[in-house]
Amino acid sequence: MRRVLVTNDDGISAPGIEMLERVAREVFDDVVVVAPASEKSAVGQSITLHDPLRCTKLGSQRWSVNGTPVDCVLVALGHLMAEDGPPDLVLSGVNRGPNLSYDVFYSGTVAGAREGQIKGFPGVALSLAAHGRFDFDRIAPAVTAVLREIAEQKLDPGLLLNVNFPAPRPEADHSWRGVPGLRGVRLTRLGRRSYRDEIIVRDDPRGRPYVWIGGEFPTLDRDPGTDCEAIMDGFISITPLQLDTTDAAAMQQLQRRFPSV
Repeated sequence: MRRVLVTNDDGISAPGIEMLERVAREVFDDVVVVAPASEKSAVGQSITLHDPLRCTKLGSQRWSVNGTPVDCVLVALGHLMAEDGPPDLVLSGVNRGPNLSYDVFYSGTVAGAREGQIKGFPGVALSLAAHGRFDFDRIAPAVTAVLREIAEQKLDPGLLLNVNFPAPRPEADHSWRGVPGLRGVRLTRLGRRSYRDEIIVRDDPRGRPYVWIGGEFPTLDRDPGTDCEAIMDGFISITPLQLDTTDAAAMQQLQRRFPSV
């Protein structure tokens, strides 16, 4: 793996992608960055179909696009990278905030990597389980270590890895790859997060009603072997995700009621 595409959903100027780009250039030979011009968190797999997309070149092999993470990947593959060849890998992140459990269905970060998966390229989504201001350079050595391991693997086309880093605690008495507060890496499955959505209904200054989706941050369920448990225990979580979400057990059950003709 030598040529990579980097995107995110926090926007081209977010500190997470700036750190990821810098680390990626240490690990890989050729790095192309194509990211949204502004924050596009929680847009999922959305594509812009009814408005034009504009690409702004910000430097050598670095562009912003006024669209979603999926738009960025599509524009990169079909236009910006078309002349020099496709990437060996699509990296998305590093997101500010976790993408655990059901987050993978909402996350623009995961969607960017998943679009690479859909197009037949391995994808890696990277997120930091911390909110608010954070110095992403604190986890740079751990991100470097994970990317070096991935770079040495021959990943299957269409493989998606969802990677979450716990917020390191400097006061902890353990470290991994020189990052205090990290215990190591666990391969995990998706866990469960409990969302407490709240629909807030108010009037704007002109008396017109509006609604705002809010609520508390979701809580994590401590199920053994899950990404949620790993983060709670201070481990980096790596979860392989597949595109086929067919429920095989339900297929067998329904087969008896809907037999093939």
